[in-house]
Amino acid sequence: MKQAFCILAGMLACSATACDLCAIYRAGDARGETALGPIFIVAEQYIPYRTSQVDGEVVYPRNPNYVDSSITHLVGGYSISSRFAVSLNVPLTHLSFRRTDLEYSLTAPPRLFTEQGTEFGLGDLSVIGRFNLLQKMSMSRGYVVNLLAGVKFPTGNSERLKIEVDQAEIYRELLPPNTPHDPLGHSISSVHQHDLALGSGSYDGIFGLTASGRWRRVFLNGQAQYYLRTQGEAGFQYGNEVIISGGPGYYVFLGESFTVSLQANAVFDWMARDRILGERTNQTGITAWYLGPLVSLTWGERLNVNAGIDLPLSIENNGYQSVPDFRLYGGVSWRF
Repeated sequence: MKQAFCILAGMLACSATACDLCAIYRAGDARGETALGPIFIVAEQYIPYRTSQVDGEVVYPRNPNYVDSSITHLVGGYSISSRFAVSLNVPLTHLSFRRTDLEYSLTAPPRLFTEQGTEFGLGDLSVIGRFNLLQKMSMSRGYVVNLLAGVKFPTGNSERLKIEVDQAEIYRELLPPNTPHDPLGHSISSVHQHDLALGSGSYDGIFGLTASGRWRRVFLNGQAQYYLRTQGEAGFQYGNEVIISGGPGYYVFLGESFTVSLQANAVFDWMARDRILGERTNQTGITAWYLGPLVSLTWGERLNVNAGIDLPLSIENNGYQSVPDFRLYGGVSWRF
């Protein structure tokens, strides 16, 4: 229908602005916003956690712990109709880290150790469905509102979580009876074992809403995501998470088959405290604000390339943690 509309616009000798708007239509198809059929996406996210904080304050330990996280997402999606779509997300995670911590035993004194290395493997798969709640498109303006819901499966290796729970149990046994304690109070590292786990060991719910509006070259995009965590087999439960992001953007270049847009993207990220064997820990949980540019390029009606960076404006954390220096991401999508 949109292609026919653009052809009609050309037959009527549209102005340059109208031709620009036809290019915006094609850009929407390339991103998979409105077109039917399959789409394949490769996305990368790189986050270095090299800043150490205690209760929101930056500290400078002599031998800082760190973890550099790189996650490659392979996503296959299919738009069944103009309203329904489904996708499968396959994450591959690579973690490079260094941490110094204490190892507890019921038969020997605590042992200080340092480990440095990598973790690599399959993360937790997720299946997500999309329902198009509202949509209206015209040559000069348009809006789209989508509802998302899905399930994350425990396919990633969660052995690190078992180690953390075992250490918390031993630490509790070593304390005098009825002594209040934090389940993670045994750890002296800003990089915890759960930070290095490839999977959560749990089935989790994923819910979201995306909305976008456009008037000629100006657009506004936004999305909200909610992750409902459950307790995994290891007895560890990650905290629920809320992510809200979006901002205004502008098509800085519009060609017959090529577009470039620039967006100011703000992100709010809140993670609740984790639980170990049902007990909340005061060494986890974070509230962060980010801001950065997002650039998107489309070629024809099939190819979309985007890249962006989130720079931290404010990070408030609980306890001793390594927090992001920045978050770099990018992706390529191809609509068949």
